[in-house]
Amino acid sequence: VYADPAKRLELYFRPKDPYCHPVCANRFPTSTMLLKVKRRTKKRKQSDTEEQLQVEVQFEMEILGIVTTVYKFQGMSDFQYLAMHSGPDGKQTSMYDKVLMLKPEKEEFFNRELPLYIPPPIFSRLDTPVDYFYRPDIQHREGYNNPQVSGENLIGLSRARRPHNAIFVNFDEEIPAKPLDAAVQTWKKVCTNPVDKKVEEELRKLFEIRPVWSRNAVKANISVHPDKLKLLLPYLAYYMLTGPWRSLWVRFGYDPRKHPEAKIYQVLDFRIRCGMKYGYAPNDMPVKAKRSTYNYSLPITVKKPVSHTVSVHDLKQGLGTSGASGAKNPASSRYKLKESIYIFREGALPPYRQMFYQLCDLNVESLQKIIHRNDGAESECTERDGWCLPKTSDDLRDTMSLMIKQIIRSTRPALFSSTTSSEGGKEQLAYESGEDEDDEEEEEEDFKPSDGSENEMETEILDYV
Repeated sequence: VYADPAKRLELYFRPKDPYCHPVCANRFPTSTMLLKVKRRTKKRKQSDTEEQLQVEVQFEMEILGIVTTVYKFQGMSDFQYLAMHSGPDGKQTSMYDKVLMLKPEKEEFFNRELPLYIPPPIFSRLDTPVDYFYRPDIQHREGYNNPQVSGENLIGLSRARRPHNAIFVNFDEEIPAKPLDAAVQTWKKVCTNPVDKKVEEELRKLFEIRPVWSRNAVKANISVHPDKLKLLLPYLAYYMLTGPWRSLWVRFGYDPRKHPEAKIYQVLDFRIRCGMKYGYAPNDMPVKAKRSTYNYSLPITVKKPVSHTVSVHDLKQGLGTSGASGAKNPASSRYKLKESIYIFREGALPPYRQMFYQLCDLNVESLQKIIHRNDGAESECTERDGWCLPKTSDDLRDTMSLMIKQIIRSTRPALFSSTTSSEGGKEQLAYESGEDEDDEEEEEEDFKPSDGSENEMETEILDYV
């Protein structure tokens, strides 16, 4: 706990009880000294004739060291849930000997009839008292009518709407020709310095060169603060929710469903395959996951940092590409991302295990041959494959997976020491044909139209809702 500044110190009143709920102490910096104090007592008689004793007390102090960190228990103790059973007469009976398995037991131990005991999976999320301001019950106000039940008000949003005013378009809907008036007003309100004007012109030029962009691709080509980009993108483009261009920003007035040349802008949801049948386990993969369930801790045991909220006033004060004066990076590249965030190249591993590539950003000749197999013969734009041939995405994923496997093999040959020569020949054949083993279909789920990545799509949508 001391090695991790984000964790809290837990105190268990019953350490041997696995159902004991701890109290937590917060970590505080301090500058105090650790003292060693000795108390010496001497007893002396005042005289030989008197029995009264004279007590002399002396203290000796020694500084042993300096204390830089202390833990203070400032929270309240929560409820304790014991493994007990209340009988018909109200007598409590302990169930620890029946619930806890302290040694290897036979089958009879698991087949015994026991009272139902289900401990709570989580206790209170907070251990400090907070003021809760109850909202007035508006249903009892005069003149109030209950709203009609519909799908719009059954489940409310978990947070207040953010005024980014983006336009979301499904595959089967009409495309907008201009932004919402609120999006125009919001950007004009924030765009008050020359740097913002320059960023707007740079983004306009990007959409003239290429009508469809991902947000990461934009951030890799221009330097703009993420909070300003959330306001600028809805001003120049609309967001595709479903179809082959899902999670991408499209220039207003441009409909990729009517232009076969828009095939190269389609999105590919690629995820690095891992497992023993591929030769390496998830922990052996050089590309680490963004999040891991192994590092998860309950909110009561971790002090999470408070995120800095950005207001419109901050954005007006040049929070865009100009930023703070004391920053190390120059203003021209402070917020730029690396090209690897949206471009796939041969011989290089993706930065994350799940990536969203546009087909034109797959800079590998063999992959481009798969994409352009039907050039000039595009007949219909479908929601699943767009202007490409059916199963094009599957062929691209198989080829990219074999390329990544070869990269990992070259960097960590010990992982593939047990691979037989026959498997190598089969792999080479599969690489040339763009196909892989049949059992991969069990792990790779079939693509469903309108799906894509729930993580990034929903996160980006919530930013604009």
